[in-house]
Amino acid sequence: MEYKDYYKVLGVDKKASQDEIKKAYRKLAVKYHPDKNAGDKKAEEKFKEVTEANEVLSDPEKRKKYDTLGANWKQYENADYSGAGGGGFGGQRGGQSYYEYNGNADDLFGGGGFSDFFNSFFGGGGSERSYGGFQQEIPGRNIEGEATITLQEAFTGTERIIDLGTEKLKVKIKPGAYEGLVLKSKGKGMKGRSGKAGDLFITVHIQSNHVFKRTGNDLHVDVPVDAFTLMAGGKVPVTTLSGEVTITVPEGTQNGKKFRLKGKGMPVYNEQGVGDLYIKVEAKLPDSFTEEQKELIKKLQDSFKK
Repeated sequence: MEYKDYYKVLGVDKKASQDEIKKAYRKLAVKYHPDKNAGDKKAEEKFKEVTEANEVLSDPEKRKKYDTLGANWKQYENADYSGAGGGGFGGQRGGQSYYEYNGNADDLFGGGGFSDFFNSFFGGGGSERSYGGFQQEIPGRNIEGEATITLQEAFTGTERIIDLGTEKLKVKIKPGAYEGLVLKSKGKGMKGRSGKAGDLFITVHIQSNHVFKRTGNDLHVDVPVDAFTLMAGGKVPVTTLSGEVTITVPEGTQNGKKFRLKGKGMPVYNEQGVGDLYIKVEAKLPDSFTEEQKELIKKLQDSFKK
């Protein structure tokens, strides 16, 4: 049985970091994903190959065994691995699947599974295999997906339905969710041929908002205010994520001045507390003036020179 060079499959160096391995896998998985290459058997095989390589190299324990035994793995196939690499397996966890999978996890590869090399080397995904007289139960692989929500949904909290094929899972997203937040559903990943299932990880993404800019738990908004209100003072309506409020702009307010509304920002995720809203006033001038208005403005301008 031919030895598989998983580093070569992903196009990374043997000293590559986990982040480099993850990036390489994601790039290749997108390129060869069956959804983008319908009916292309070569792309399907390549997708299986890069997924198999990631299954090993993204898992520290599997990678350790793979690196330790190397091309001479056959010599150790029936030996006690803890003697070959030191430290044994401990508790292996499934590798990460960096794509969203909608369907029966057991049927991801149409029943074909990973290669004979992988199954001989690691005993197959989610199966039990004996190493040094000990029976090891390897859990199924984890699945990673993504959920994109609006800033308003992040403010109030929301939910998404994830189709796992065998079931539809309702994932609740609490108020204050932020970009890159990872939600975990235990036991909702791929099921091994024996042993427990892996987990489902959902990464939350927040859509950009054309009104508000978010910094941590604080929000920032630019509010146009007519120049006369800035000069003489007055009330200005301001839209927030919880509804409209009114602020008082004192006379002589400079263009670009910021006001802080305490507790009008984003809720702190999974904790007590709320961020603040920072309002930046921007002078808004009419596009044109009548001759009478120009005359009045000139008189006002002259009055400041006295």
